[in-house]
Amino acid sequence: MATPRTEDTPDTVTGFGFGLHHVQISLPPGGEEACRAFYVDVLGFVEIPKPPALAARGGLWVRADGLELHLGVERDFAPQRKAHPGILVRELDALAERLTAAGYETVWNDDLPGYRRFHTRDNNGNRLEFITPAGTRD
Repeated sequence: MATPRTEDTPDTVTGFGFGLHHVQISLPPGGEEACRAFYVDVLGFVEIPKPPALAARGGLWVRADGLELHLGVERDFAPQRKAHPGILVRELDALAERLTAAGYETVWNDDLPGYRRFHTRDNNGNRLEFITPAGTRD
């Protein structure tokens, strides 16, 4: 069993050079425009072109700062209620205000020591977590 990570646990260097390239989030068939309204208009991501072979499948890819999200069409779509990306944010309070102003609920949770965070749901009901180290205020 793995040792739980604490602030005293050093990062592990494996020699493989692991890093995160993107996170994939599902959307229902035909849901691209509604996703653009949420991810581009509300969150401020920019849409990036998909390679032609992948574009034929539908969906869209977006990027902002150091994060890339791939929104992929899932024929039997069901929103992710528990599984979610944990997205680091520098201006957490400003993002919460922006989401609230756009009509999206933000549910704050302080159960993770050392961090401030909230959960919201995208336009399709997928759970998203936005998180920042404690002591960080806009």
